[in-house]
Amino acid sequence: MKRKAGAFVGICLAALLLVGCGKSNNSSSSGSNDTTTTKKTDKFQITGDADSDQYRGVIENGRYRVSKSRGVGVQQDANNMLNLKNFDIGMTDISKKFFSTQSYIFQEGQYLSTSTVEKWLGRQSKNNPDGLNPVDNGNGSNRNPMYVQQIGEQDYMKNNNGKLTLAGMTIGIGMNQKDYYQKQQYGPTFTQSIPHDKMVAQGKADAQKVLERVRKIDGVPNNIPIVIAMFEQAPNDSLVGGSFYAYAVSNSGTQLGDWKNLDIKNVVFPATSTNSVPNSNDEHSFENFKDKIQNFFPNLAGVTAQAQYDGNTLKGMNVNITTQFYSETEIISFTQYVAQAAQSYLPNKIPIDIQILGSDGKTQAFLSRNAGEGKFESHILTGN
Repeated sequence: MKRKAGAFVGICLAALLLVGCGKSNNSSSSGSNDTTTTKKTDKFQITGDADSDQYRGVIENGRYRVSKSRGVGVQQDANNMLNLKNFDIGMTDISKKFFSTQSYIFQEGQYLSTSTVEKWLGRQSKNNPDGLNPVDNGNGSNRNPMYVQQIGEQDYMKNNNGKLTLAGMTIGIGMNQKDYYQKQQYGPTFTQSIPHDKMVAQGKADAQKVLERVRKIDGVPNNIPIVIAMFEQAPNDSLVGGSFYAYAVSNSGTQLGDWKNLDIKNVVFPATSTNSVPNSNDEHSFENFKDKIQNFFPNLAGVTAQAQYDGNTLKGMNVNITTQFYSETEIISFTQYVAQAAQSYLPNKIPIDIQILGSDGKTQAFLSRNAGEGKFESHILTGN
């Protein structure tokens, strides 16, 4: 077991993105004994190893190269941050189908600026002709909903003799299934449901527009592959967040290839009457794990999990355990027991993250297991 300082909390929280996954593409796994390496060239540094299943990242002048539209997604998904987390991780998973982690280097989006993304996310109008959402026609029964909720960019680079060049790109487009709006400022919030077929049709039309615009951006070659990935936003009250439902690729120019449909589902354990589970055996495994640790340590406020499925196949799981422990020895003993119980009862061969939280919401410990591994690596978080 590893013990780290409280500053490690930020890394653990970043790693808690839904595992279905895989860890965040620009951070090392907190559940690994591997040491992140850094290769330095004349103008930039590359972190990570080429033989990893995670992308290497880019550091320029000693700083991580952040997205040019950083923060827009947080504003758009403030009412359900799980949408943003699933969006980011899902984009990376789809990207791996086209850009191998051994050959490509990950870079946060550098071509779509904050102002550009905000314009595209707005309604089309005289003052905003680039808006992807339809014109505002009032709040009557035929109201035009806001279809597009978020847009993300990921760049995939090649290192050519010490120079990074753009070799591929993934653009994610988040579509609403429910649009929340107010008829007057500070008034009540209304909900407009969007039929799935209309959402999909609007998404395909917007994807074509986005592709054409991106190809015109200075620095984006006409002959690199651009993947357009479509994401369905979960409602604000969802406990699991949204998922990607389709993607298409343009190998050159402005023509998109055939759309590939996805069957990604996010579910919560324990299941509820409104939350069906594709495979009941997975839920039973979680319930056995939950019962085991609750019987051994009764001072638990809650044990829940978020799981991701591809069809009926479980791809990954995130477990949250809220405790009422106060001493460090209790936390250490509990973490050791959780590691044993998780290995015995939770589903095998899938990546799993387990976060142990105190009653104040702060992370006390973090455990993780990568796909194909048996034992869990654990970290006890102490200090400030």
